[in-house]
Amino acid sequence: MPDNNNNSRAAARSLVQHARPVRVPEAALRFTHTFGLGGMALVLFLVLLGTGLLMIFVYEPTPEGAYKSILYMQDETLFGRLIRGAHHWGANLLIAVAVLHLFRVFLTGAYQGARRSNWLIGLGMLFLVLVSGFTGYLLPWDQVSYWAITVCTEMLGYVPVVGQALQRLVVGGNEIGAATILNFYALHTVVVPLVLIVLMTWHFWRVRMAGGVIVPSDPENTAAWGGYVPFRPYLIEREKAVALVLVAVIIVIAFVFGAPLDLPANPGTSPNPVKAPWYFVGLQELLLHVHPLFAVLVIPSTVILALIGVAYLPYDGSSTGRWFLSAKGRRMSLLAAATAVVFTTAWILVDEWVVGPGGWLPGSAPIISDGLLPFAVLLAGVIAFYMSLKKYFSATVGETVQAMFVLFAVGFTVLTVTGVWFRGAGMALM
Repeated sequence: MPDNNNNSRAAARSLVQHARPVRVPEAALRFTHTFGLGGMALVLFLVLLGTGLLMIFVYEPTPEGAYKSILYMQDETLFGRLIRGAHHWGANLLIAVAVLHLFRVFLTGAYQGARRSNWLIGLGMLFLVLVSGFTGYLLPWDQVSYWAITVCTEMLGYVPVVGQALQRLVVGGNEIGAATILNFYALHTVVVPLVLIVLMTWHFWRVRMAGGVIVPSDPENTAAWGGYVPFRPYLIEREKAVALVLVAVIIVIAFVFGAPLDLPANPGTSPNPVKAPWYFVGLQELLLHVHPLFAVLVIPSTVILALIGVAYLPYDGSSTGRWFLSAKGRRMSLLAAATAVVFTTAWILVDEWVVGPGGWLPGSAPIISDGLLPFAVLLAGVIAFYMSLKKYFSATVGETVQAMFVLFAVGFTVLTVTGVWFRGAGMALM
């Protein structure tokens, strides 16, 4: 009679073993090639899944009980403060790692050809990670979370025609309340994690079908890249080490700092300043400098469509897998990064100190800040920069697109840094 237990264990081992290739390119093992970002994202998701499941047993998704249950979790539950801290910092790290992973894939050209569909799946996962962070941000129901979500949902009201309806749909009514916290709780704990699990499984399968982590197909020094090595122990030991270090870092941060908790949410009294979650502060900062229609709808929609459409552009497959595609691409991206830092910073300072309400030319504020001029100047500058790059460097489409990607990414980073660390009371520049 066959041993069913042994057969089950053998099947399980086979499934796990076939989730990874038998051999991997030696070049793919270099930490600086991927920085382990995809694996880190998976580990962080598992940490959030485990800590979130534990927190469900204590948390009460109502305006009356949410804050009290958080206090009980921190003060009365064994390891409650550590678990909540690990969940909080893990969530923030997951957003950062997911964004960096997107950058890594883009900047090595791993979004083209057979990997196009996986690029689109990755964009969907990044969107869900942001949704997870956004919905979870409200659940402590303290002043910071309540008013941060208020700021974000009010941004939706700037969308023409459907803005108010969209805002009511997200909030679950005319104002943030019991329906909002219950909807966010369901999305955060059930809907988003289940969809993410499906997409992650599909994502990993597509990576395997495309041949694993992409490496340069024709590097300058072929001998330096070696051949193939067994998955075990060369890759799996590295993955274990990265995972253990990451979990240890989260535990230490959670133990030392815990998770922030402000006073209970009070709809009648707002803190000063009121800021969106850090990953949306860049949009809030953008609102201070261009018309809301462009800050909330036109610019984000254009960026999203560009990220989707870039996978369908013609490309030279020989450079796929190299950081910035080529040495020329690296120079172009460095120039784009420097340009973004200088011009975004100058734009903020001029708008704040020259043409803003408290600047040297306050009479021009309605024309500069509320009209079409800032967006028109921004669009003209982007087009001129793109054409100049392509002409001066005689660059390929891929190299130029990557440089423009760096331009937008660094510019948005400057906006985010400004909003997080350099905006004080009344959102005045400090």
